[in-house]
This record gives sequence, structure tokens and C-alpha cells, in this order.
Amino acid sequence: MGKEAISVSVHDVNKLIGMLNGALAEEWLAYYQYWIGARLMEGPMRLEVEAELLVHANEELGHAVLVVDRIIQLGGTPVINPKDWAKHARCAYEEPSDPYVEKILEQNLAGERCAIKRYQEIADYTNGKDHATYQMAVQILNDELEHEDDIESWLADLNRMKEEWKKARM
Repeated sequence: MGKEAISVSVHDVNKLIGMLNGALAEEWLAYYQYWIGARLMEGPMRLEVEAELLVHANEELGHAVLVVDRIIQLGGTPVINPKDWAKHARCAYEEPSDPYVEKILEQNLAGERCAIKRYQEIADYTNGKDHATYQMAVQILNDELEHEDDIESWLADLNRMKEEWKKARM
């Protein structure tokens, strides 16, 4: 990004780069959480959910590409060491020690809700100041909102299934 473009983008480019590095670290953690959870998952609807979690994982990886490109355009340096991801991330990586489908979904739902807050913050910070970053944040935010909705729907389906099983057993 050229000097003039940077100068009109935001008042504190370093703050924005820090926010974007946080988002980048969170995208890598989200990618891995989705990917490994999909591989380990057990329980009802596993095959259906696994396929969609792998799609979500690839979308998180795509978000990482967008964010790293924007950091570089702004003249910053992306987080380059995976050991530093946890230092930059506000969104926690939850180890899938319980492979039950519902637990995996709940962990991913917490991650999505954290990501929604992150990208809303970036959109608010850049709105009217840095159109390129704002548009990227809104694009990713829309994906994260869709992911949250998908996960909530699967959890609702699982709950309905449990209720039906309880009724059938009475």
C-alpha cells in the first residue's frame, strides 16, 4: 500500500496492524480447531457435520490469507511464528479432548462468537477511514455469522434428536 493510502486509512496504523495480527492468529487457531475436531469427532450426524466443518476450516484459512495480505499492504509484519498465535489471539483454542460431536460444535461456536466480536471491532475501527480493510472485515464477518448460524442449527438438531429419543424410550 502506498504512503498516501496508508496516511488516509486510519489514525493509528500500528494499532490496526495489531488488531489484524490478532485476527490472523485467531484464524490459524480456528482453522486447526475445525480441522482436527472434524477428524476426531464421534457421535450422531458425524459424517454430515464433519464435511461442513472441513468447509469451515478452509474458509478460515481463506480468511487468514485475506488478513495477512492486508497486514502486508499496510506495511506491517504478520505473526510469523505459530508459537506466538496464542499471545496475539483473544479467541481461545479449545483442545478437542472430548470428541463427542456436540462438544466439538460447542467449542467451535465459542470460537465463532469470538471471531464475530473481533471482526465487528475491526469494521468499527476502519468504517469511513480505511475502505479496503473495512470491506475485508465485513466480508469475513458475514462468513463468521453464517458459521455461527450453521453450528447453532446443528446443535438445535442434536437437541431435537435427543428429545425424540427420550420420548421414544418412555
